[in-house]
Amino acid sequence: MTSDQDLPMDGQSATAVFAARGIDVTLNKDQGVIKVVKRQGIDGDRPMIGDKVTVHYTGKLLTGKKFDCSRDRKESFCFNVGKGQVLKAWDIGVLSMHRGEVCTLLCKPEYAYGSAGNPDKIPPNSSVLFEIELLKFEGEMLTGDGGIIRRIKVKGDGYTNPNDGATVDVHLEGNCAGRLFDCRDVTFTVSEADDKGIPLGVDRAMDKMQRGECCLLYLKPKYAFGSEGKTEFKIGPDKDVVYEVTLKDFKRAKESWEMDVHEKLALAAEVKHKGNQCFKAERYQQAVIQYQRIIMWLEMECGNGIEQLKRIQDFVIKAHLNLALCFLRMKEFSQVVENCNKVIELDECNEKALYRRGEARLLRNEFSLALADFQQVLQSNSSNRAARAQMSICQSKMKEYHEQDKKTYIDMFQKFAERDAKVCKLPVLK
Repeated sequence: MTSDQDLPMDGQSATAVFAARGIDVTLNKDQGVIKVVKRQGIDGDRPMIGDKVTVHYTGKLLTGKKFDCSRDRKESFCFNVGKGQVLKAWDIGVLSMHRGEVCTLLCKPEYAYGSAGNPDKIPPNSSVLFEIELLKFEGEMLTGDGGIIRRIKVKGDGYTNPNDGATVDVHLEGNCAGRLFDCRDVTFTVSEADDKGIPLGVDRAMDKMQRGECCLLYLKPKYAFGSEGKTEFKIGPDKDVVYEVTLKDFKRAKESWEMDVHEKLALAAEVKHKGNQCFKAERYQQAVIQYQRIIMWLEMECGNGIEQLKRIQDFVIKAHLNLALCFLRMKEFSQVVENCNKVIELDECNEKALYRRGEARLLRNEFSLALADFQQVLQSNSSNRAARAQMSICQSKMKEYHEQDKKTYIDMFQKFAERDAKVCKLPVLK
């Protein structure tokens, strides 16, 4: 690697020096990005398209003048590689690196700052040098809880993705602990993959994929086969699985704004039935997807006339109530409260919404709020025995917590008193 003192002064001679010592990492081998490895990395995996990578870097002009450095800021830099978030040279160069590798990239203007350069830092049409250290990389998280991680092996084409209800043709290969358990070509409808024995995580990833894309999906049990496992595939409970998915083709479904109200209502009836079947089978995540589709289609729909509006609101209310029940089973109590609140906005005395919100609040130890909900249920229906029983539980819990707090304060004051007594007994220093 050349030092700051012996850097070439022009792009042509720099290219010659780097070409002799390094490799051209561009796809079309036009010497737009030439890499010289300064320190070998750890053999094995390289970053894939979409991975979140963490690097340190130093950028210099060919004169040796430094124009940027992450180490000077004492802060590493993160980005999703291959997604166009950084210079083209970076996407190309980092995809060729191993973890721990340090390299220098000679980048032609068209792979760096182009004909415009960068005001006050980089002259127009300048080749530049970047020293990059690849600290770490990890797959792209498709869910906030890290339950679905995607790594793209082959980038897809185009700018469109499958949408909810789209028909997709895919090739699947499922692995668990290194064992291939599923290998097939299959066609399914997005949001209804469960009908074909395809796990939730694959279904959820489809709207991020492009035609021709091949990716690896790392699924936690919640998005794979859960605590039940899958006897058909000889997979036990709570197992992580990996699916390699190739999206061969797809046909997009109509978007909500492309459907008239009659189409939406007909679909809502079908989807409600699917959701109910999933709920009865205790596949709550899949049921949630179906009920959320109804809300997506109808929540902002007004319909034509009072009767149609009433039918729309009935679907929306029942979808929110069913979602609340699903989230109650899944112990996601904030979601229960949120969906019940949506119902109460439309029907302030809805008995089921008040009761389920009370259940969620009780389980969150919000006893006074839960008590108020159950009291309101009894105002609407004084014969609701379940609500009356829950009120007794709330009152008992409130009393129990009050006694516990009282004991805590007594113990605390007792300790203060004992400490003060010890202080008073200390000998006076002369």
